[in-house]
Amino acid sequence: IAMGLGSLLISHMAIAQLDSWVYKLKKNEAEKVVKHKARLVARGFVQQPGIDFDEVFAPVARMESIRLLLAVAAQKVWHVHHMDVKSAFLNGDLAEEVYVKQPPGFVIAGEEDKVLRLRKALYGLRQAPRAWNVKLDHTLKELGFDQSKHEHAMYRRNNGGSALLVGVYVDDLVITGPSTRAIEQFKEEMKAKF
Repeated sequence: IAMGLGSLLISHMAIAQLDSWVYKLKKNEAEKVVKHKARLVARGFVQQPGIDFDEVFAPVARMESIRLLLAVAAQKVWHVHHMDVKSAFLNGDLAEEVYVKQPPGFVIAGEEDKVLRLRKALYGLRQAPRAWNVKLDHTLKELGFDQSKHEHAMYRRNNGGSALLVGVYVDDLVITGPSTRAIEQFKEEMKAKF
């Protein structure tokens, strides 16, 4: 939503600075370009605590926990799957009001003084990892997972006596369990959500 700066009655309104567009070419095994990617990155390093963000901490599984998860899977001869959530940070809902200047190349003529309010996180924002983690945590719990009391980035779901284990490291998920059907079902549930 575009708003004129003059019409805002916020005493300490924060306007996150946009750093730039980051362009990347995605190539296949034969080095042929298969996708052109563009990502708008915010300059999170200029954000101010208490104004632009409150919480930035996002739990990730410790490497020891991931190793233990893999050791259990190896001992029990379970399949191990990996998922990388594409554009994970863009799925995070922002709790704070964050405004950005209009991005380069998308400035509306005659309304250059207006800013945009972000509803979702952008890469580079200090609170982006936290916003994503809150969304993922809520989603996993909605899907019937219980969070470990000892390792906050580890989750377990029981499906008719068969456990499904998930370890979270930012936007990467390590998934294991005795039932490949349960793993595939979970992957489809995640694809439907994200």
